[in-house]
Amino acid sequence: MSVRTFVDTNILIYAHDVEQGQKHQIARDILIGLMQDRSGALSPQVLQEFYVNITRKIAKPLSKRAAREIVADFSTWCVETTAAEVATAFRIEDEAKISFWDALILASAAKAGAEVLLSEDLSAGQKVAGIRIQNPFV
Repeated sequence: MSVRTFVDTNILIYAHDVEQGQKHQIARDILIGLMQDRSGALSPQVLQEFYVNITRKIAKPLSKRAAREIVADFSTWCVETTAAEVATAFRIEDEAKISFWDALILASAAKAGAEVLLSEDLSAGQKVAGIRIQNPFV
């Protein structure tokens, strides 16, 4: 059985930004593996951040149409974010001394039953809220 894995925004961006070289290939391979295993998870926050960044903030932005298709494809991985996750994020923010937005990612990952969070934004090897953080690019 595969480990439930929550994907942070940067992984999704790198997988679709061909200008990212090695990171692009690593991220693509990760997403393909998670699709095959059906073990990937993410949140609306991740999809929102992905959409804005991939259509506006990368060297060669994707069209809105292409980005929206990707969002639709990954929407099946979504765990709903509710007021309960926001409250959990407040606790994680205070306990782990991290930003609210990172805490909300972790609260969503916990709701999804993820054991691992793939991200380059948090400290790799750290365990927060019972979730192991891994940076696949190191």
